[in-house]
Amino acid sequence: MKIKKPMFVTLIIIGSIIALFIAGRTYKAIQFNHEVKTLFSQAGEVSDKKFSYIQIQNLPDPVQRYFRFALKEGCPYISYARLKHSGQFKTGPSKEWVDIKGEQYFTTQIPGFVWKGSTTMFTARDMYLSNRGKLTVSLLSLFGIVDGQGEIYDQGELLRWLAESVWFPTNLLPGDNLQWVPMDGTSARLNFTYNNICISYLVSFDDFGAITEFKTKRYMNENDLEIWVGKVTDYREKAGMMIPFAIEALYQLKDGDYSYAKFYLNEIEYDVPEKY
Repeated sequence: MKIKKPMFVTLIIIGSIIALFIAGRTYKAIQFNHEVKTLFSQAGEVSDKKFSYIQIQNLPDPVQRYFRFALKEGCPYISYARLKHSGQFKTGPSKEWVDIKGEQYFTTQIPGFVWKGSTTMFTARDMYLSNRGKLTVSLLSLFGIVDGQGEIYDQGELLRWLAESVWFPTNLLPGDNLQWVPMDGTSARLNFTYNNICISYLVSFDDFGAITEFKTKRYMNENDLEIWVGKVTDYREKAGMMIPFAIEALYQLKDGDYSYAKFYLNEIEYDVPEKY
């Protein structure tokens, strides 16, 4: 059967779009694999260190309760973590929630992470890699719509890495770069300094010692510095540690809270420095 010319042209156009889409997804996958490989190649091991309750005896009371809740005597320090999550995401206060799935990789000895989140329409990559923060978003894995980098992203992504350390609690133990400062019976100030960047959270705890909330100032975009809150819930035991399996991120704006991410942990592994 002879194919009519208009139909033939249509088939070529459709085939070209499909090929472009596949090529775009392949390129993004190769790029992501390279970023994860770079992340792990730059980090070091800390798993030879062991946690002891002696380390926390001078910390503020709610922080001591947290570490007694989250860690056991002799627990090894975490060097690497990798996880997969599901959840919902909003691209703006007036936008609808969309389903998202993601995977993320962390290093602790040198601060770093790489995250990829995918929806039906866009793919986002968030990272703190080689001492630099970066956020990229592409539509249908083809069209770049966000390419954020610079000082505010360096600070913002380092803030993300620090708050998400609740998934590997040994990273929140005091050290040369990290200090806990007393506030009251249910909160403490968490200060962290790295690569000439100083960041801080007001951290809240419940009666059992679990961290419930991180609060700080963070850029919502390149111009607006707003109050950012991370809420963590649904604690479960994993590898001898108590970690949250649900996390919500929001900005407290003048017009009300803008909740934009609700992630639910599907799986997490420690000290496996390679991509899924």
